[in-house]
Amino acid sequence: MTEILSGVPTLPADRGDSPLDPPAGLIAREPLSPLQFHGGKTGWLVTSYALARQILADQRFSTRSELRGFARRDGEPDRNIERQPTKPGMFLAMDPPEHGRYRKLLTGQFTVRRMNELIPRIQEIATEHAESMRRGGSPADLVREYALPIPSMVICELLGVPYADRARFQDGAGRMLKLTSSIEQIRAAIAEMEAYILELVAAKRAKPGDDMLSGLIETGELNDGEMSQMGFLLLLAGHETTANMLGLGTYTLLTNPDQLALLRSDPSLVDNAVEELLRFLTIVHFGASRTALEDVEIDGRLIKAGDPVSISLPAANRDPMRFASPGKLDFGGSPAGHLAFGHGIHQCLGQQLARIEMRIGFTTLLREFPTLRLDVAPEEVPMRSDMAIYGVHKLPVAW
Repeated sequence: MTEILSGVPTLPADRGDSPLDPPAGLIAREPLSPLQFHGGKTGWLVTSYALARQILADQRFSTRSELRGFARRDGEPDRNIERQPTKPGMFLAMDPPEHGRYRKLLTGQFTVRRMNELIPRIQEIATEHAESMRRGGSPADLVREYALPIPSMVICELLGVPYADRARFQDGAGRMLKLTSSIEQIRAAIAEMEAYILELVAAKRAKPGDDMLSGLIETGELNDGEMSQMGFLLLLAGHETTANMLGLGTYTLLTNPDQLALLRSDPSLVDNAVEELLRFLTIVHFGASRTALEDVEIDGRLIKAGDPVSISLPAANRDPMRFASPGKLDFGGSPAGHLAFGHGIHQCLGQQLARIEMRIGFTTLLREFPTLRLDVAPEEVPMRSDMAIYGVHKLPVAW
């Protein structure tokens, strides 16, 4: 990697008074520019939609854990982060051909047809939680009562994880994703979650069920360590991302009354509204990481072998070269092709499930609570700026 240069900036992190917008300093950056990484190194920041797609699809850039660089955010002290080898089964941090072997085992589980078969049960879960929130009375915390439990229950049933154990994995996920957690705290949280999945795998080997983890075991292609990593990844991704989209998406609706009114007047817009919220909010807000495996010329600049690259998905999804009026929330627009789920071979495997959960979650919420409103001023809602996945910690609502 190139040694750090004087004046090379860190990653903009301050959203100022615009919690729904990426940091202004991020949007203002060039499409490809130098960026500081931990360990006293210089890498690259990508903010353009076209370059983001290009690099995410280019297999000359690796996602392997042992090669990964960690971008330094504004105001963050430099840390010499020890990179860990990729564990068997953690396919999100693997390159081909290893990546393809694991992903292939899951592809059939996440087809559009199979996800559509889950619609009646997801609707049942959403309705149950809306009714429960109403019985609890106004006001309520929408995150605790609705946004978090719906995707958590869905992924638990899909994987075969007891929902009664949710505190164990939700607490571990929170500590792992907290940006202020030390490396030791993060590793301890990961170890706890891995140990929990191992316990579950052992139980399912002894008594299989009609669930995804049991199905993976029955293939005979995975050992317990691989099962632990794949289950850990699916459980984490299956509830953290959609839960935060439901919470932050509702905050966005309630602070954009024109778009809320449009969606209420024409519920058929919900599919487009979901895509626009995904683009507009882009909750994976600190970038996808890649490392150049060889010298690559991109946009007239030489990225050297070993250079780390941080791809800002929020900036790419606000690129005016790709989206008309990118800083405006518009349910009547055309957000197709956004990068909220990534791009290339690592594009989110569960994206169709997430779309269905959001479509049902928002539709049910607006139908069951026609007078839903924030119970505090918008600026009093605690944002998840301190977490790797953006959203709201709480969302006090009334009706």
